[in-house]
Amino acid sequence: MKSVSHSVYFCAMVVAFGAFILGLDAALISGTIKYVSKEFSLSDMEVGAMVSAPGLAVLFALMITGYICDQIGRKKTLIGISFIYIFSAITSTFAPNYETLVVARFVGGFAFTSLSVAAMYIGEIAPSKIRGKLVSIVQVSIVVGFSAAYFINYGILMLSQSDLTWVSSLAIDTQTWRWMLGVEIIPAIIWFALLFKIPKSPRWLIMKGQEAEAKEIIANFDHDLSPEEEVAQVKHSLEIDPASKSFIASFKALFSTKLRKAVIVALTIAIVQQATGINAILFYAPTVFEQIGVGTDAAFLNAVVVGVVGVAFTIVAILLIDKVGRRPLLMSGLILASISLFVCHIGFKQATYQLTSEQIIEVKNEHGIEGISHMADITFETDIEFKAALRKNMSESELRAAESILLQNATNINVAVVMTGIMLFIIAFHYSLGPILWVLFSEIFPTGVRGVAIPVFAFISSMVSYFVQQFFPWLLNNVGAADVFMFYAVSGVVGFICLYKLLPETKHKTIEEIEAQLVAN
Repeated sequence: MKSVSHSVYFCAMVVAFGAFILGLDAALISGTIKYVSKEFSLSDMEVGAMVSAPGLAVLFALMITGYICDQIGRKKTLIGISFIYIFSAITSTFAPNYETLVVARFVGGFAFTSLSVAAMYIGEIAPSKIRGKLVSIVQVSIVVGFSAAYFINYGILMLSQSDLTWVSSLAIDTQTWRWMLGVEIIPAIIWFALLFKIPKSPRWLIMKGQEAEAKEIIANFDHDLSPEEEVAQVKHSLEIDPASKSFIASFKALFSTKLRKAVIVALTIAIVQQATGINAILFYAPTVFEQIGVGTDAAFLNAVVVGVVGVAFTIVAILLIDKVGRRPLLMSGLILASISLFVCHIGFKQATYQLTSEQIIEVKNEHGIEGISHMADITFETDIEFKAALRKNMSESELRAAESILLQNATNINVAVVMTGIMLFIIAFHYSLGPILWVLFSEIFPTGVRGVAIPVFAFISSMVSYFVQQFFPWLLNNVGAADVFMFYAVSGVVGFICLYKLLPETKHKTIEEIEAQLVAN
């Protein structure tokens, strides 16, 4: 029994490693923003485009992911995705200009479909008694990737500031951002190699009429039913579900009356997970922390803390999801997320900004900034007013170079309130919204439409994520941190209201039992 269990976990770990690379890719870019912006003199919208380029690409990729998965299988699709990660990582690292970097990251975004395919694959190989735990490994992998990237970024930042000879000889001090991005290359190659060691999805094999091979795989995975019973049950599900006959029929089935409840649940979770602003905080972590005036080094260190907290509470989710259930975790997480985001709103709303004459002289000597002497001892009530005043007297490149030190000197804010709000939100997200989205996506749709449904709703989630990433720098500088966090808080409240009556409990139920509960007759 031990070896059988190990086989299931091994496959889940290998497939979920792609989510680790996604997390690494997403968080590594957060450390490069300051350097790339300065080197290429980027505007807020250009920064947003650089960060969100993968989020835009994945929108196009998800349109065809379901079709590809159903045609060539989950395993081959994942192998193709891993190759894209390798290409993107290498091209991004050696990009000679901003345009090449954006294109390389855009191409890499096609690989971000690894999340939906991984959830689909794991959901199809996992016994129901541990399915929630196994699918949650995808979310653990993401946050471990984020955390690893924050550690790496901080470590490279510290090295770049050292006087070690080898640091200079390797150009870590002058090409800091390239070293940050280059870290992704090695794990991407490792994942590519590991994917050849996993079997095909047994449910996909049954859909393709390859029942003998499916039975062999099911026998190794300790399912609740015998291989023969499992195959018979899946075949019955496919026979009564005409959507399983073609990709077009599967897509049309999503708009049918009988799937309405499942679709509403999936749509709500897909939107709310990203509308609460998780990727604004994770993808721009050092930038967010610089807004409370802690300085660049402390901002990178706080990002490391965010990563560690995220990993810890995702593990908590894995331990609880098959015991407590999906619904209690999700509902409590939405409440805590909304409250914590509102706390951040209050913290930024009460902040004021003022530079003294001594601070202005210090910035002038260190960065050569002229023309802001008249701002001495003037109190600005919002970050918007303060940044607008700076922009009147500084170029975009000058502001990019000195923004961290200016905010550090000028910001008068209750750091403890904002930090508490951010950390509570990270906790809430990672034990609820983060892992549970992929678990529910893998559970609530019938086998015949899952290959289309998961990519469709992953597409919707990714679309919201793209807009959050693209416009966050602009919103931060034109709307203000307080109102941005207020919007995120309201999104959490709306999500809670929508899901409270609609979301059923799915723990310890087979996919077919969940289908019977959610699908209208």
